[in-house]
Amino acid sequence: MSEIEIIRARALGDVPHGFFWRRGGVSRGAVAGLNCGLGSGDDPKLVRENRRLAAEAVLPGARLVGVHQVHGNACVVAGEWSDDERPHADALVTERPGVLLAVVTADCAPVLLADPSAGVVAAVHAGWRGAVAGVTDSAIAAMLRLGARIERISAAIGPAIAQRNYEVDHDFAAGLGEGGERFLADGPAGKPHFDLEAFVAARLAAAGVTRVEALGLDTYADVARFYSYRRATHRGEPTYGRQISLIGLAG
Repeated sequence: MSEIEIIRARALGDVPHGFFWRRGGVSRGAVAGLNCGLGSGDDPKLVRENRRLAAEAVLPGARLVGVHQVHGNACVVAGEWSDDERPHADALVTERPGVLLAVVTADCAPVLLADPSAGVVAAVHAGWRGAVAGVTDSAIAAMLRLGARIERISAAIGPAIAQRNYEVDHDFAAGLGEGGERFLADGPAGKPHFDLEAFVAARLAAAGVTRVEALGLDTYADVARFYSYRRATHRGEPTYGRQISLIGLAG
């Protein structure tokens, strides 16, 4: 097992957090590395060990809490549920120290948010459907209800598929709403390509978040570092892993 590597965002400062690469971990085969996807078909024991290793690397002793992601816009306050009882949602928030919020991705955009002064954090899984439906807006609203203030919230967008590798259909723009065409560019095969990272950043800015850091890391192109659903599909691979993104509050 190689050493686990963590990507941290300057925008989140000293708040315990991390976007993880696939390096390290105990999974083998097509999902070799730090596969943290409970729905990946990997051995659940290995996945849980990978999730434990990631949590210990960010906030030792913290309780990791995730959701059953469904590409929607629901946000929940982190609770005491087990992995088998995860609610269906795509974002979660907490103001409780010792809790690590988790989302897993494999091309969709992971978004971590924090208001350190209020002691409120959020984690978001933003695929294009969730992003268009306002999943980041839901997370921000939940943070505000827990005492955060919009002018103090910082956000970071982690590894996601880049526009150059995200080909979509010609009618895709219709689902993006007014002004959505600015996030599309002509691709080499004559179809448009979608800039998911820029779209998510724009939604965050429109909601009033003034400090947004986009890491610009392409899950599709970087085979050694990241899992990618679209790359695995194009290659005809039997399954694909998921990288995890975590944020929490120290006690």
